[in-house]
Amino acid sequence: MLVDKIEQLEEKMKSLENFSGAVQIKERDEVILKDAFGYADIRNSIKNNVHTRFGIASGAKLLTAIGICKLVDEGLIDFGTLLKDCLPIDFPNFDSQVTIHHLLTHSSGIPDYFDEETMDDFSELWIHNPMYLLREPKDFLPMFQQSKMMFAPGEKFYYNNGAFIVLGLVIEHVAKIPFVDFVQQKIFDPLEMKDSGYFVLDQLPGNCAYGYLEDEAGTLKTNIYSIPVVGGPDGGVFMTVDDMSKLWQGLIHCKLLSEKVTTKLLTPQIHDDGEFYYGYGIWIRKKDEKVWKYFLTGMDPGIRFMSSYYPEAQIEVTALANREFGPYDITMHVESLFSERDGK
Repeated sequence: MLVDKIEQLEEKMKSLENFSGAVQIKERDEVILKDAFGYADIRNSIKNNVHTRFGIASGAKLLTAIGICKLVDEGLIDFGTLLKDCLPIDFPNFDSQVTIHHLLTHSSGIPDYFDEETMDDFSELWIHNPMYLLREPKDFLPMFQQSKMMFAPGEKFYYNNGAFIVLGLVIEHVAKIPFVDFVQQKIFDPLEMKDSGYFVLDQLPGNCAYGYLEDEAGTLKTNIYSIPVVGGPDGGVFMTVDDMSKLWQGLIHCKLLSEKVTTKLLTPQIHDDGEFYYGYGIWIRKKDEKVWKYFLTGMDPGIRFMSSYYPEAQIEVTALANREFGPYDITMHVESLFSERDGK
């Protein structure tokens, strides 16, 4: 049992100097560790707590994938549906054979508004594209709508934020409601995720953590000018450790989708590298040809996030941070403890 390792887990948390965030570790529905560290608002000396809401950056792509899967469950679209047949927006240079499956698996080849393999600093985007104007999925279109394809659909895996913006637009068109309202009604409300939401950075509700960046002089500043003013289909939702657990349990136990479509979402759809694969909106690591873990990860200026679910061990590990380090180290430490315990 991981509970036998509680002292080692606590020591690891304390050893991460200046770690700021919240952590929850569960084994077979039992909370093994739940704690918070650092400050949600440094200037006003407001500490993080176990119910603080943190941005999870690209971890929110799972919500978009679940949204698309709900439309599939309802028979409104299919994974093989062509983009041109379900979204009446002109993409003059997109390949006509791009499907929903391609978009969900980062294999569409469509251009991206932020190419993580060629750009290092997300905040550079907002020099010519004011972040405070990006409030809906359609607001991102001028950044990539006219650009040319990067490769043929299905050719390879290539991480793509723009593809999830397009998926959000598909949801809006097919469901006929705004993307954030769809997620609220179809995911947050059914799972009672009462603390989660796409909050506007200049109107944050209570108990939200500001993301913090550190400059070369060691001075900390908030990330409000470094990311879009409100999250959307490719990332930026705020969530607590408890709500993340509700999302895992709701997904794994088919509370949101049919068993058939849930299985599709959780099936490795495309290979990335080594033991790592991608399903629909979710990363998957295999060992010995079996799924060893499902995980979400997110990185934005001032934000780090990682949440993992290990199906065989029935362990959940969620680490949310409002500084740019911590969640990966915490996750790897927990993995080493239960792998050591199980002799793997």
